[in-house]
Amino acid sequence: MKEYSIGIDSGSVATKAVLFDGEKVIKKIIIPTGWSPRKTSLHAYELLTDGIDKDKIKKVIGTGYGRVSMDFVDKKVTEITCHTKGIFFLNKNIRTILDIGGQDSKVINIDDNGNVVNFIMNDKCAAGTGKFLEVTSNKLGSDIENIDELAKDAIPENISSMCTVFAESEIVSLLAQDIPKENIAAGILKSIANKGMSILNKGNLQDVIAFTGGLAQSKELVKMLEEKLNKKIFIAEDAQIIGALGAAIIGFK
Repeated sequence: MKEYSIGIDSGSVATKAVLFDGEKVIKKIIIPTGWSPRKTSLHAYELLTDGIDKDKIKKVIGTGYGRVSMDFVDKKVTEITCHTKGIFFLNKNIRTILDIGGQDSKVINIDDNGNVVNFIMNDKCAAGTGKFLEVTSNKLGSDIENIDELAKDAIPENISSMCTVFAESEIVSLLAQDIPKENIAAGILKSIANKGMSILNKGNLQDVIAFTGGLAQSKELVKMLEEKLNKKIFIAEDAQIIGALGAAIIGFK
């Protein structure tokens, strides 16, 4: 009889959930977290199990900052562990993970067996995170989905402040000086790349490096990081669901 597990990653911006059969992701859900992580997580669970015999689900594992509100799951696991399990499942060569989420960023070191050796987490402010990119992009009259197109082949303008509030003011000032939006967009991505490099350098930077989280979908940001590192970075096909995948893997065992 076919069995499944479910992993739900409740992030500050998006909730990701996967249905896993022990070998591959059968179904995935990515929805805005909104004001109630519990309700959103439960909704993701219901979407995943639509048409599925719930008796065939071995376990439901919750992770992410909103996991504390998931009173319906079998177990709650830290996102550090889940990201590690998820990325190691996809690529056994990964030794360093850079994860940039909605409001925090982290670097995780993995050993040859896929265990966490060390991690550094920046959750004190939203500098260099998805929220930073969302707010600053909006100042350009754009959104995260279009930032790559806007920034492509542009000369990055220097954005000196990593504080979201001050960066907003800086962008308004640059626009008033008729600095091209394209250059400002490239400058925003460059500042995020610099922040990513800063936290990477604080950790034990080892090959092979993976980049996970929503911002890993930005090809321009990935290119900037690769230029700074002078090496290729592994990007999973679904970089945003790695934590949920890891949670599901834990639940299947």
